[in-house]
Amino acid sequence: MVPPRVTIREVARAAGVSVATVSKVLNDRYGVSEATAARVRAVIADLGYESSLVARSLRNQRTNVIGVLVADLEPYSAEVLKGVADVLRGTEYELVAYAAAARVGEHIGWERRHLNRLSGTLIDGAVLVTPTVTDIVASVPIVAVDPHAGRSDIPTVDADNARGGYLAGQHLLALGHRRIAMVTGRADLVSAQLREEGFRAALSDAQTACDAVEFVAGGYDPEVAAAAARALLDRPADARPTAVFAANDATALATIAVAHELGLHVPDDLSVIGFDNVPDAAMSDPGLTTIEQPIREMGRRAAMLLVERLNANEGTPPPSGVHVRLDTRLVARASTAAPAVRVSAPSSGTEAGTDQATAEQGDA
Repeated sequence: MVPPRVTIREVARAAGVSVATVSKVLNDRYGVSEATAARVRAVIADLGYESSLVARSLRNQRTNVIGVLVADLEPYSAEVLKGVADVLRGTEYELVAYAAAARVGEHIGWERRHLNRLSGTLIDGAVLVTPTVTDIVASVPIVAVDPHAGRSDIPTVDADNARGGYLAGQHLLALGHRRIAMVTGRADLVSAQLREEGFRAALSDAQTACDAVEFVAGGYDPEVAAAAARALLDRPADARPTAVFAANDATALATIAVAHELGLHVPDDLSVIGFDNVPDAAMSDPGLTTIEQPIREMGRRAAMLLVERLNANEGTPPPSGVHVRLDTRLVARASTAAPAVRVSAPSSGTEAGTDQATAEQGDA
């Protein structure tokens, strides 16, 4: 059973003072002796009293709470959350994470609904992680991380996705792969589109043409990605790709799992490269080669922008339309290697003998 919330009246009773005195101590107001204030603070600590955020906002017009709003708590949003926490640690601001957990049919526009629910009385500002819309009129300052539609009039933070896709293509080509596939991301995300565009550009710029290039939809959904990977890999050796670029790490890990189920060895039979560099990438077997976007740093930059807006002088609105784009880089691990060279057996003893004789003649 959850214990009842400690009230300000209980604090006053335990400290032997009035409710008004406790209120003065909580708000650092004058009129209370240092000895009395110390006694009240000791009681507050002993009872575990916390003032209501709603009451605090009504009293001060601020809660000193920043919200991080996400559609779902998964590795990407968790890293953004860590970055925001890095910035707020040691400041006057507290942090609350709010997962939309939208019902079926409510995916688009979840950020509007939850901003309306939280802003004004519970949070002073919000970081929106991969919001579906950015044409939002909010009563509190907001910053968007990797919005679906790309840059907008609100401050945004993202990574150089096109460059990351290009690096992935370059890496596989440099290893010698010529039968390559990409398991793409969500078609409605600009960042996913840019990753594919960058990858296509790398293949187009290559001096050596590929034997086969395929693109299959993964949708950033592990189940959909696994089905797409199975369609690519459940083929004869000479008909399947030797390398796969997956649009995010979750898709890449699903591809590796399917390869293992089919008896393929990564990277001997198949090279796999992902995108994001979430913690699971380094812990997978084999370690996942990936394109790192600095997700935690994106969270830090978003928090810094938001705090700057919150601390702007009254009457001087902070600048809008601020956009921060961070670099991406290749993190090479054990899931990619040069394609295995398979030498076909000679069709007859005569041909083998001829080849051997030629070699011997050359040695002479």
